[in-house]
Amino acid sequence: MLTLEGISTGYGPVQVLYDLSLEARPGEVLCLLGRNGAGKTTTLRAIMGLLPLNSGRISLDGETLSNLPAHEVPKRGIGYVPQGRRLFTEMTVAENIEVGLMTRRKGAETRERVLTMFPRLRERLTQRAETLSGGEQQMLTTARALCLEPSVLLLDEPTEGLQPSMIQLIRETVETLRAEGKAMILVEQRIDAVLSIADRVTFIENGHARETVPVETLRSDRTLLEKYVGV
Repeated sequence: MLTLEGISTGYGPVQVLYDLSLEARPGEVLCLLGRNGAGKTTTLRAIMGLLPLNSGRISLDGETLSNLPAHEVPKRGIGYVPQGRRLFTEMTVAENIEVGLMTRRKGAETRERVLTMFPRLRERLTQRAETLSGGEQQMLTTARALCLEPSVLLLDEPTEGLQPSMIQLIRETVETLRAEGKAMILVEQRIDAVLSIADRVTFIENGHARETVPVETLRSDRTLLEKYVGV
């Protein structure tokens, strides 16, 4: 289980998160919801060690991660699909996948499994990443993260700008990973996507984790969505 205990962090002198706590459990999708600038992406960046903590602790199955350099965090089994994809655009699809495999020294079996999940990438192995469509780039970013065989997967707006067929593929991938016992933290603006796939939702407001509720609560009563997201 991934646990955040009272973390505070930000960008230089600008503090963004204040004493934020949450946990991501195996076999669960935890969605972070809130208005723009609330601190959702900052939370994911803090987990990945990209931002130093001012206070608090981040741990995975009891092991402290928040004192590790950023390049060590993925080696502990945390995959990250950032907003904007951030591929090695001049490298081929195959080379981007190889980068993911090298992080935790995974091999052909993992590569085959990932390509089976995203068969279109198998057809594009020799293409440079920059030549892929937006949906294909999102597939590749997700595939690269899955090459770690992570126990926790962080996804930041994975359906942004995608056509419906690609959105459905991402959803099916998330459902498959949940069935395999992966813990996932999802940042998503599309409320319909959140309500259809989340197990729990944490509302973040002005850098504070205000409330965490089962998704069934939001399906029957949209009061919290109106309060924290404005929809």
